[in-house]
Amino acid sequence: MAKIRVGIIRGGPSSEYEVSIKTGGAIMSALRDHDSETYHPIDIFIDQKGTWHINGIAIKPEQALHRVDVIFNALHGTYGEDGKVQAFLEMHRIPFTGSGALASAVGMNKTMTNQILARHGIKIPLSREILSVDIRQNPEAISRELFTTFPIPAVIKPVSGGSSHGVSIVRKHTDIAPALLKAAEQDRAVQVQEFISGIEATCGIIENFRNEPLYALPPIEIRPETEFFDYDAKYKGKSKEIVPATFSHELKKDLEMLSRTVHSALGLRHYSRSDFIIHPRRGIYFLEVNTLPGLTEESLMPKALRAVGSTLHQLADHLIRLALKLQ
Repeated sequence: MAKIRVGIIRGGPSSEYEVSIKTGGAIMSALRDHDSETYHPIDIFIDQKGTWHINGIAIKPEQALHRVDVIFNALHGTYGEDGKVQAFLEMHRIPFTGSGALASAVGMNKTMTNQILARHGIKIPLSREILSVDIRQNPEAISRELFTTFPIPAVIKPVSGGSSHGVSIVRKHTDIAPALLKAAEQDRAVQVQEFISGIEATCGIIENFRNEPLYALPPIEIRPETEFFDYDAKYKGKSKEIVPATFSHELKKDLEMLSRTVHSALGLRHYSRSDFIIHPRRGIYFLEVNTLPGLTEESLMPKALRAVGSTLHQLADHLIRLALKLQ
């Protein structure tokens, strides 16, 4: 029986390039070390200018697709997680892991995601969206208006994007304009969101896993050493990630239920991971969804997998089979 040719797309033009490189490398190692009789992994590297490569040789994207049976999408952020590469793969009728083009685009846009989830009864922090072009034209005027009309402290971040790039917490008037400009560098629009203090948590969902339509991995309790769960906390070991979390049984079940609701309400596919903040009195608030969760050694989803006796190579095999509709 011929091996299944798995093209692993990694890299890309986003600010999450380095994380994507590591995620793709982890998947390649998992397939080579544990499923070499079933899969033939092919490294498809996209550089930061958007050029595709196989074996170090630049190649047209269409040519790369002719060499594979299925794509494992290990990209993160712009192009890879916002629906663009998904639309390209759908147009060429190549099966791929992760959510489809439309759901990916919605999940990447924090404003659209919040609007949908609010209609499903999920608590969302108070938020506003401001166009980046307006911020660049008059950051001080917008800063003054926000300071007088919006609850401070606040979180300022790009409307799209992940790994906490461009995110700031502002606590005084002089912090606002620099934070707005920083976030505006990352995206066409900026989200200003009410800061809610509490314990951060995240919960992964895997479709059709262990005989459950939407299997919830154990919630992870996150206690960052930095001010919030920023890039350094996520990928440089500057946080304490407790899995399984020390939350009550009821709170864990609530987080699992909310993560399933997020996955379903946004029309996501195969797997996802949702982030929350738990206020001691106000309860659980949704922060954001990861439609392509990181799968590096430092990433949260592999840690939750290990907690339930599973492995990254089992997840990779499962996702590829989902993409190929083999289960």
